[in-house]
Amino acid sequence: MSSYLERQQNSFTGPLASATTKLGPASAARNKPLAPPSPSPSVTSTASAAAGGGTPVKKERDGPLPAGTVYSQPALTGTGHSALAQMTYVINWLKEKDEPKTIQEILEYVSLHHRPQADQENFIDHVRRNPHIKWIPDENLPQQTWHSGTYVHRPTIPNVKNKTQLLGYMQKLTDMRGVSVKDLMDGWPSCQAAIDELEKEHKLLVLRFKKDEKPKQIWSDDPSLFHAVDPEFKTMWHKVDIPSLDNIHQRLIQVGQKPTSEDPILKAMQNNKVDKKKKRANRRTGKTTNSHMQDLLKDFSHSRR
Repeated sequence: MSSYLERQQNSFTGPLASATTKLGPASAARNKPLAPPSPSPSVTSTASAAAGGGTPVKKERDGPLPAGTVYSQPALTGTGHSALAQMTYVINWLKEKDEPKTIQEILEYVSLHHRPQADQENFIDHVRRNPHIKWIPDENLPQQTWHSGTYVHRPTIPNVKNKTQLLGYMQKLTDMRGVSVKDLMDGWPSCQAAIDELEKEHKLLVLRFKKDEKPKQIWSDDPSLFHAVDPEFKTMWHKVDIPSLDNIHQRLIQVGQKPTSEDPILKAMQNNKVDKKKKRANRRTGKTTNSHMQDLLKDFSHSRR
């Protein structure tokens, strides 16, 4: 025998089931609870959806992330993708190798050997027109192609890699601007030791940086113009009593010489004088408009005790 509560439950669920059957599946779907909201799309996912015309699909990773991996920064590939960056790598590589290299070796070094031929030809055209790279055509070919010949580094000052070549290059200069050591090191990185030796031999005049005494500019020197000074003469020279700048004016006058400058003592005394400024008297000009208050505005300061 069913209890009172069971009879109440059956009376309630019976009409509810019949009402659901009459409404149909569409109404049941509308009464379905809402799904939780999706997270806000990032800039990358929004751009991908706009380009593809559909909803971006999240790519699943193949495995766990390696330790220390940072995805906010690009990976260091060693070479750049722009033509300027690749050209810089090629120049430094040819300078380091210091020997002719084929175009296939250059393309492999900058990872362009898998690119289409049109891209390779465009890159080689930039290499041949670069002033720091020299193209050596193949003598065995009657007509050169885009992949023929070899390439070497062309320094700013060519054919100077020892002391004899440096002195010969300096003698051929027609001006007195000197030679920049930075330009010389472009083709001869170890030139500093040779410059120091030539300076001691009085064959080069060297201008150095004050910070680290490294050579900055060099000029030709003539060893025949150098004359050694006797050490005894140097000692006698340093014993000479040289008057100070304050007394040299008076010493010249005492020996009958005419100084070319003003006496520093008198000049210092003139600078120490303080110019007395005259007190300017106040002058009242204009028409008096408050004549009825002259007795009130009268100055009685002179009558103070």
